[in-house]
Amino acid sequence: MAALRRFFEVRWRGIGIVAAGLAVIAAALVIRYLQGDTSAQAQGPGKEGVQQTSANAPAGAAKAALKDVAVVNGQAITREQLAFECVRRFGTEVLDSLIHKYLIVDYCKRQGIEVTEQEVQAEIERLAARFKIPVDQWLKMLHEERGINPQQYADDIIWPTLALRKAAKGAMEVTPEELQAAYETQFGPAVEARIIVCDAEEDAQVVLRAALENPDDFGKLARRYSKDPGSAALDGRTMPIRKHLGDPEIEKAAFGLKQGEVSPIIKAGDQFVVLKCESHVKSRMEEVPLNGQVMQRLAQQVREKKEPHVAGKIFDELDKKAKIVRVLGSQENEARYPGVAAFVNARTVTLKELGEECIRRHGGEVLDATIARMILEQHCQKHSVKVTQRDMNDEVNRAAEAMGVVKNNQPDIKRWLEFVQEEQGLSADRYLDDVVWPTVALKKFVLTSLGDVPVSDEDLQKGFEATHGPKAECLAIVLNNARTAQEVWEKVRAKPNEVYFGQLAKQYSVEAQSSTLMGEVPPIQKHGGRPLLEREAFALKPGEISGIIQVDDKFIILYLRGFTKPANVRFEEVRDEIYKDLYEKKLRVEMAKAYDDMMSQARYDNFLSNEHHAPKAQGSAARQGGEKGFVPPATARKPGGTFQK
Repeated sequence: MAALRRFFEVRWRGIGIVAAGLAVIAAALVIRYLQGDTSAQAQGPGKEGVQQTSANAPAGAAKAALKDVAVVNGQAITREQLAFECVRRFGTEVLDSLIHKYLIVDYCKRQGIEVTEQEVQAEIERLAARFKIPVDQWLKMLHEERGINPQQYADDIIWPTLALRKAAKGAMEVTPEELQAAYETQFGPAVEARIIVCDAEEDAQVVLRAALENPDDFGKLARRYSKDPGSAALDGRTMPIRKHLGDPEIEKAAFGLKQGEVSPIIKAGDQFVVLKCESHVKSRMEEVPLNGQVMQRLAQQVREKKEPHVAGKIFDELDKKAKIVRVLGSQENEARYPGVAAFVNARTVTLKELGEECIRRHGGEVLDATIARMILEQHCQKHSVKVTQRDMNDEVNRAAEAMGVVKNNQPDIKRWLEFVQEEQGLSADRYLDDVVWPTVALKKFVLTSLGDVPVSDEDLQKGFEATHGPKAECLAIVLNNARTAQEVWEKVRAKPNEVYFGQLAKQYSVEAQSSTLMGEVPPIQKHGGRPLLEREAFALKPGEISGIIQVDDKFIILYLRGFTKPANVRFEEVRDEIYKDLYEKKLRVEMAKAYDDMMSQARYDNFLSNEHHAPKAQGSAARQGGEKGFVPPATARKPGGTFQK
């Protein structure tokens, strides 16, 4: 049951580890089209009594009728419990979506706007064709990677998109100026550049003086000073700067530079930027004239870019004119209107309706998490493991400190909780319930079983070398089949130089980062969890190419540019820090093994997914791939993960 692993997944930061949420927050599904008015008229706020509407049935009437949605080691999870958990996690988000749904449906009725099933199907086919994927594979991908079933996709995403497109037809017209700007963006000249981003002008002045004194050190300066981690890891390299695409001041400065020149300090929002021009990319406008299919494609891109803005304006107008009272989240209104989530004009959105809609959208992932939590609770109870408030406080402090959120050498809990809210979308209560408690419970369970987690001297030396030792600065070409890899390798061997290697990376690499940046990838460190890649990289001499290295289903060719200098720090100075990081890392590995054991020993029936699990031999699951630790969730995993930091 792969989805259950999300309950305890973590994200890794260097050697250290930071707890991440059990709940993977899915993208909001916008609006579901109501075919006909299924709601009764409500008397509305301020009048005695509330006439509640019948709940909209979720997909699968038989599943909606289930009283128990799961049984875990003989303990039932009722549909009412699941609805409560879904509303607790996603109620506000889904309620907003339902309100928008009713507003747009009413608007379309008033305006006589109709979107047919044929139009919905045609739009799905168009989008699949745009990505060169058959429709059935497109829908399968959405379901597997985003948890959106075909009916949800049609009802909640495609229908409202088409409805808004029709409602905003006049505002969606593409002007000649917009078309010309899009044409220049895609086919006009561009600037290959390096960038350093600073938060303070004083820092930018230091960077500028150093860059002007020695432009060849710009990459090193980016690694040291830039606040943009993506480009800093690549010596300041960034995507080619094009016209009409980003900050106007940055674009103006970039196009005014000659090759090798360094720009003055550029104010961009609340940050300060310094650029170095690597080269100018010639315009393709003479080769690709603005006519025919090119014009149609660009016009469509402009319309799609305008859609969110136009849709937002429509919603703003609808919100201004609508009479909306949100009951959920207001103690006063919840006491006054029990069983009601909101009033939308003459409609009543009931809590039961909201709960069913939450189940329809998020029931699968929430039920998986609830099953996982119940299994953990059962094991803790069986082994007399209790989580205290002090345990919870210690874990919050540890997480904040691990992420560097400190003030006066102490964890800054207020700022950390704000960070969790911003980055994970978790309220403080949800963070404590869904992240901190499970992490502490599993950690205490492991320590109760093992007593402690050993960190050897060899572990410490490897940790020191990984963090402070030399790193291999390589270019890489990533390919997805052995035959192409062999062909590219022969090309590289015939002409083994950095420029040609970068050109081949741009042409052949299937990893977006190495392709876009002509082979540039973050430096490879020792003991970073990729032993074969590391061994090959550190066996090379500067200017040499590797053989073809197979990593999972990818084939990689490396070109070594050189090695970084080891950090000027003694082992004794950082031993305690390394020990702390490694201890936490090894503890997480043991937590992963314990989690796998719990799952393998459990008996559960998930009636929503028709998944049934019987206990396996104890310990078998825990030893399969356990040393990999927790795998980052799909929604947080970056594309092209082979070289991501």
